[in-house]
Amino acid sequence: MERTVARTWGRARRAGVARAIAPDWAALPDPQLVAAARRGQPDAYGELVRRHQAAVYNVAYRLVGERQQALDLAQETFVRAYRALGSFDGERPFGPWVNRIAANVALTWLQRRRVPTVPLALERADGEGDGAAELPLPDYAAEPERVYLAGEAQERLRRAILALPPPYRVAIELRHFQDLSYEEIAVALGIPLSDVKSHLFRARRLLRRSLEEPG
Repeated sequence: MERTVARTWGRARRAGVARAIAPDWAALPDPQLVAAARRGQPDAYGELVRRHQAAVYNVAYRLVGERQQALDLAQETFVRAYRALGSFDGERPFGPWVNRIAANVALTWLQRRRVPTVPLALERADGEGDGAAELPLPDYAAEPERVYLAGEAQERLRRAILALPPPYRVAIELRHFQDLSYEEIAVALGIPLSDVKSHLFRARRLLRRSLEEPG
C-alpha cells in the first residue's frame, strides 16, 4: 500500500490533475475518503494526496528551501500519514493534520542533516523562477513598483526564516502559516509549552533583526 501511495504522489505531481483518480472519489469530502482509505481503498487515499499535495509541499519548501528535497519530504509525509490513519480523528480536518506531519518530517530532516541555510532564487514578477509556483505573488499588473516591492519583501522574509535554527523555523511555520495556538504547537512538536514560547520569542527577535538590516 505504501508503494501505491508513493506512486500516486508521483503521478499527481507530474500530471497536476486527477487523471488517475476515479471521478467518484473526487466527488467525496475528505472524511469519507479517509474512511475509505482505512478500509484499504488506495484510490481514496490517492485523492487525498491530490487535494493536499500543494499545501504539504509548501510546508516542506518553506522549511527546507530546496525544491527537490521538499518534494521528497512531501512524499514521505503522505507515507507517514497513511501509516497513522488508524489514529487520526476522522472528525477533524485532514489538511491541518497532514500539514503538521509535514512540519515534523521537515524538522527531523533538518536536525538529522544539520543543513546550512539554503539561498532561494529571487522570484520574477511573471511567476517564473525557483519557488514561484509555491507562493505566487498578488496580481499587481497595473502597479509594477508594487510587484517589485512585494517580491523583494517576500524574498527577504523567506531568507530570514531559512536562516533560523530548525526548531525556531518550525515554530514560526506552525504559528504564523498554520495558525496553531501555542498549546497546539506544543502537542504537535511534543515539547513543553514553555519551549514553544521561548522558540517563538527568539525566532521573532531574530527575524526582526534580520529584516531591519539595511539592504
